[in-house]
Amino acid sequence: QVRVVESGGGSAQSGGSLRLSCSTSGTSLSAHVMGWYRQAPGKQREPVASIRVGSAPLYQDFVKGRFTISRDGAKNQVYLQMNRLEPEDTAVYYCYASLPSETSWGQGTQVTVSS
Repeated sequence: QVRVVESGGGSAQSGGSLRLSCSTSGTSLSAHVMGWYRQAPGKQREPVASIRVGSAPLYQDFVKGRFTISRDGAKNQVYLQMNRLEPEDTAVYYCYASLPSETSWGQGTQVTVSS
């Protein structure tokens, strides 16, 4: 069974930084896409950024210039460097990995930004 595990969440002051990490286990297959979604209290889950092997990363407008997604080659390891954090970034961040057979999601990691 494929597992997706996130780490690196926590608390930061407005303007601060956090780095999220994500990796998979239970598969030797390379995910063709990995990325991040987030869900703030009382809101729907929304995409944040994604990266496909061999392609440029994609970002939602609200994180462009502040967040950077990167991947360790074709390995199923992805990172989200979050700079200039804002209170509106407070949410549970979920990592996903799109494999040939399925898309798997992590349990989420909490990010809290205080003003």
